[in-house]
Amino acid sequence: MKAILLITVLFLSIFSLKAQQSDSEIRADILNREAIHQCSHSKQKSLAKTFQKAASSSFAGKNIDVTYHRAKWDIDPSQSYISGSVFTQFKTIENNVQKITFELDNAMIVDSVIYHNTQITHSDSSTYLLNIYLPSALANGTLDSLEIYYKGSPGQSGFGSFIQASHNGMPIVWTLSEPYGAREWWPCKNDLSDKIDSIDIYVTTPIGNRAASNGLLISETTVNNKSTYHWKHRHAIPTYLVAIAVTNYAVYSNFASIAAGQVEVLNYVFPEDSVYAAGRTPDVVGFIELYSNLFIDYPFQDEKYGHAQFGWGGGMEHQTMSFMGDFNNSLMAHELAHQWFGDLVTCGSWHDIWLNEGFATYLTGLTYEHMYETDYWTVWKNNTKNHVLSYNNGSVYCDDTTSVSRIFSSRLSYSKGAYVLHMMRWKVGDAAFYSGLQNYLSDPNLNHGYAHTSDLQSHIEATSGMSLTEFINDWYYGEGSPIYFIDAHQSSKDSITITLTQTTTNAAVSFFEMPVPIHLKSENFDSIVRLENTFSGQQFTIGVNSYITEIEFDPEIWLLANATITSNVGINTSEPENDIKIHPNPTTGIININSADKITSISVLDASGKVLNTMYSSEFQLNKINMLNYVTGLYFLRITTTKQTFLKKVTKH
Repeated sequence: MKAILLITVLFLSIFSLKAQQSDSEIRADILNREAIHQCSHSKQKSLAKTFQKAASSSFAGKNIDVTYHRAKWDIDPSQSYISGSVFTQFKTIENNVQKITFELDNAMIVDSVIYHNTQITHSDSSTYLLNIYLPSALANGTLDSLEIYYKGSPGQSGFGSFIQASHNGMPIVWTLSEPYGAREWWPCKNDLSDKIDSIDIYVTTPIGNRAASNGLLISETTVNNKSTYHWKHRHAIPTYLVAIAVTNYAVYSNFASIAAGQVEVLNYVFPEDSVYAAGRTPDVVGFIELYSNLFIDYPFQDEKYGHAQFGWGGGMEHQTMSFMGDFNNSLMAHELAHQWFGDLVTCGSWHDIWLNEGFATYLTGLTYEHMYETDYWTVWKNNTKNHVLSYNNGSVYCDDTTSVSRIFSSRLSYSKGAYVLHMMRWKVGDAAFYSGLQNYLSDPNLNHGYAHTSDLQSHIEATSGMSLTEFINDWYYGEGSPIYFIDAHQSSKDSITITLTQTTTNAAVSFFEMPVPIHLKSENFDSIVRLENTFSGQQFTIGVNSYITEIEFDPEIWLLANATITSNVGINTSEPENDIKIHPNPTTGIININSADKITSISVLDASGKVLNTMYSSEFQLNKINMLNYVTGLYFLRITTTKQTFLKKVTKH
C-alpha cells in the first residue's frame, strides 16, 4: 500500500517547473505513517482492532530495566521468516523477581529460554505476552541475563512491522516497528519508559545481500555462501527504533562536518536507483550542519547517520539509519530531524507524539527558512497553516493512542504540532526558543531518554521567563483557532487606535491569548507592531508619524489564525465629524447612530466577539437599535455602510 498522504495545497502558477518540483517536495512532508487512510475499509477495521488490542495489552517488563540486547538473526529476504536468538541483560527494579514478561506475538515459536546455561520454563499468557519463570527470586538491583531462541513468520500488523517484498525483481525484508510492532518479530520490552542502553545485531543472510541496521558496521564475514553483518550501537535506543533491512544493496557514503568532527552519511540503496540516490543524498549534509548549528551537534557522530532504501513511499527514522522510500529533500530533512527530536529525546507517551512528529515537520520548514533563497519558507508556512485550519476540531494532544491514524494524524500531530512550535517561537522570541531547545536536548534527564510536553514547556519557560501554561492549554490541549476582527481608527497623523475583537472556531477554547503582529504602512511609516492581546475588545494606541494607508494582519505568518480588517484606514482618515457616531454610550436601551453614509447592516457582538444578532436596513428605523433586552455589560456594534465597516464599543447599563 502507498504510505504517504500528501497535504493538498494550491500550486502557485508563477512558479517555474523547477520550483513546482521543489514545492511538491514541501507538500510531501513525510506524512509517512498515515498509510492506514489509504487501505481498504476492511483492512482499516482489521488494523484498528490489532492496534486497540496491542495498545491495551498488559505492561510487560515492569520489574526490570533492560541494559543490553544481543540479537542474532537469520534472514533470507525471499521469505517472510526469521529465526535466531535475543540475549538480554537486565537489572531488576523490584524485589522478589521470579517471573519476567516480554512481549512477543504468539505466532512466533519459542524453542527455548536459556538462563545460566540451563533451559527454564516459559509460557504464553496472551497474544503478545511471553512469561519466563526464573528458578529462584532475584533481589532488587540484581544484574542478570537470559537468552530466548525463537523462529516464525511474523505478523503484518500496523504499518507492516516485518515485510517481505521485492524491488526490480530482487527480494527484500524490512522492519518498521512504530508504534507497537516490535513484538511482532522479536521478544522485547516494548514501551516508552525504558531505553535499551546498547545493542549488538548480527544478521546472517544468503551471499549477495547486505543487512542494514543501527550503529556501526563492525564486520562482514562470509561462510558457506552466507554473509553475517555485525552492527554495534552504543547509545540508548527505544525498542521501536531497532530495525533491520536486507537486500542486494549498493553502498556509498557522504560526509558532513560539525563541531564534534566528521559525520559519515552511509547510504544503502537499491542498485537500480543508485545514480538517482547519489545525486540527492549529498543535500542531507547541509541539513546535518544546519540542525547542529541551530540545536546541538548531531548526537550519534561517533557512529554514523545513514539511509537504507525500502519499499515505502515515505520514511522511518530508525536510530542512526533512516529507512527511506525516496530521497527528496523534505523526506531526508524530516527523517534526519528525528535523530534529535524522537531518537535522542523520545516522546514519553504516544499522547506526546508531537514531540517527535511536530518537531520533525517544523525542522523541515526551517531548512526552507535558512537554506533556500526562494520563497519556499512562505509557501511552507501557508501550506501548513491552511492544512491545520481546514478543520476546526482536534488537539495536538493525542487523545486516542489505540488508533494509529490518530497517533499519526497529519493535520494534528505533524502540521499543527509544527505550527504550535512556530507560534511558541513567536511568543518567546528566537533567543529564548533556540536556547530552550538546546537545553531540552542536553538535559541529562531527557538526553538519551524520554520527554513529555511538560518537559519542553519547563525549558522554554526557563529561558524566556514567561509562563506558557495558558499557551499549552489553548494550543496543545485545546481545539480550534482564533478569528480576529481588526478595527483601526485614526483621527490624527500622530497615532492610530486598533481594536482587536476575537471569536474562536471551536468552543473548547473561549479565547486565545497571543501577541498579534500588525503591519502598519504609509508613505513615511512602515513597521510591524506586536499587540499583546489578552482579552477580546482590547484597544491599542500606536504612535505613528503620518496617516496609515495600509494595514496587514500577520504578514510573516506566525499565527494559526484568520482575520477581518473591518475598517479601511485609507478611507477612515477623514475628519472626526465625518466618522460614524453612536449615542448615548453608555446606554440603557435605545442607541442612535449618526452616519454620513447609508447603513446596510448592524451586528451586535458580545465582549468575546460572538455575534448575538444581525439586523439589516429593513429591520431598523432612523438608524436606531434597541438594546433594552440585553443584560448589563460590554458589547460591540459592527456597523456596515455602503463604503466601509466600523466596530464600535458600547456599554449597556
